[in-house]
Amino acid sequence: MPVQNAEIAAMFDQAAELLEIKGDNPFRIRAYRRAARTIESLPTSASAMLASGEELSELPGVGEDLAGKIADIVKKGKFTLLEKLKREMPGGLAKLLEIPGMGPKRVRLLFDELGVSSLDDLRRAAKAGRLQELRGLGPKMEHSILDALAKPKTATGRFKLPVAEAEAKALLDWLARGKLCKRLVAAGSFRRRQETVGDLDILATAEAGPAVGDRLAAYENTAQVLAHGPTRTTVRLRSGLQVDLRVVADESYGAALMYFTGSKAHNIALRNLANARGWKLNEYGLFDGDRRIAGVSEEEIYKKLRLAFVPPELREDRGEVALAQEKALPELVSLSDIRGDLHVHSNWSDGVASIEEMAEAAQARGYAYLALTDHSRRVTVAHGLTPERLMRQIDEIDDLNSELRGFKILKGVEVDILADGSLDLPDKILERLDIVVASVHYKFDLPRDAQTDRVIRAMENPNVSIIGHPTGRVIGQRDAYEIDMERLLRAARACGCVMEINAAPDRLDLNDVHAHMAKMIGVKVAISTDAHSVFGLDCMRFGVDQARRGCLERDDVINTRPLSTLLETLRPRSRPGRRAKPRSGGNGS
Repeated sequence: MPVQNAEIAAMFDQAAELLEIKGDNPFRIRAYRRAARTIESLPTSASAMLASGEELSELPGVGEDLAGKIADIVKKGKFTLLEKLKREMPGGLAKLLEIPGMGPKRVRLLFDELGVSSLDDLRRAAKAGRLQELRGLGPKMEHSILDALAKPKTATGRFKLPVAEAEAKALLDWLARGKLCKRLVAAGSFRRRQETVGDLDILATAEAGPAVGDRLAAYENTAQVLAHGPTRTTVRLRSGLQVDLRVVADESYGAALMYFTGSKAHNIALRNLANARGWKLNEYGLFDGDRRIAGVSEEEIYKKLRLAFVPPELREDRGEVALAQEKALPELVSLSDIRGDLHVHSNWSDGVASIEEMAEAAQARGYAYLALTDHSRRVTVAHGLTPERLMRQIDEIDDLNSELRGFKILKGVEVDILADGSLDLPDKILERLDIVVASVHYKFDLPRDAQTDRVIRAMENPNVSIIGHPTGRVIGQRDAYEIDMERLLRAARACGCVMEINAAPDRLDLNDVHAHMAKMIGVKVAISTDAHSVFGLDCMRFGVDQARRGCLERDDVINTRPLSTLLETLRPRSRPGRRAKPRSGGNGS
């Protein structure tokens, strides 16, 4: 059975965690994690690449050894090293990693200090209050662990958008090859491009509905058939993702697509409009009595209801219906509007490609510019740049730019915002850069006001161009830190600072609600990938999806602008016509 990239990445990540618990070589652990990120961001499945004879060893951060392991996983459907590590772990130690907040270091600490080697051991220790004896595990953590242990384990959770996308693409390809369907589309939250997907809704038109269901049931990644009828089939895939297939008549296709795309709140708003005219709207069509007056296409239904067509990303009942009535819907930003990426990493810090390779990949995507923003010195685990190394990098970028035509590498850095709001590098270095992305990478537990003050102080430094991943969340792993977003955005408007939508699928930060808030307050946004490999640049589409869900238009996003206009936007804000220098002590020197 073909193994999805997300499955390979998950196996590598889990192996890295178990190796870390064992206290293995940190370079080996890092190699598995870096390879996992590379595989996860590949635009093509590793299975397909191997089948076509491509060399996986040439992928960034993979090499001969890990390429062989990937090939073995594709062949066997399992990772031999991972199975071996699981057998070697004392008791149920590996199971502890399934508890939110229980990373490898904490698991090792619990085992070494309290002898905890199973979920039952953990439950007993937490109930006895023993976790509080350990450094870094206070009452709050103990309470959250007990809560997690008390919750029943569900068969499926929510899946990040790229994982759902890979599953949807493979499944739609399989169904299409059967040549049974006239039309075939993935609907639901996937079509609305929500950041996570609970299940996958597939809509089809076909002459023989049961045969389409039979083909879904026979799909090689189907693990369990939950229901199978003439027009509806539900299965669970090997990954745990549930798929609901519905086969509808041609004349109902638009109505069914609208209904199963959702959201429920948007659909209710449309039904209320239909009811006000004495009509009925459901998944079969728009009806005047028993007569269907629309339903073949979504456009037909919206037009009949005297509405402009609402893009799927906006269908959340957040005012889009009223805008559609007034024909005042925003012209949403699109991927083709993006002219460059303003937050990427190279192998000068924790990226896996050289600056030149990242620039070539950006040019291949049709970009006019790329901002090189490696980590600053505080992020030691990422081999962050000291002032001296950053100066050498600036010289290398200057040399590369002297050879480029029609493309520019912008000199930048992702500088850490320290706990007091000062920056990790001195102003005299930051002043030499085209762009400075300031981000929080530690001290996530500060109180709301203190965290907000911290970021505001950083953005008031006139050298700061953009606040990176402004809430610090990692989807499914770490909640956003406490921050007053409205106050932050109003401060950003006052000092001319830009907010980032980080397009990395595990961040998507700002979220859609905050992106819309930024627009309403008058703060510009940069959509950037935070790419750590050339493949990471492909994640731009997820950031654009998020921006569209936040109602952003081209003018709201600074990296839709040509280079000359962009550079004017990014210039230090202490220059004439901009805001004055910040309070003293904010230069991090």
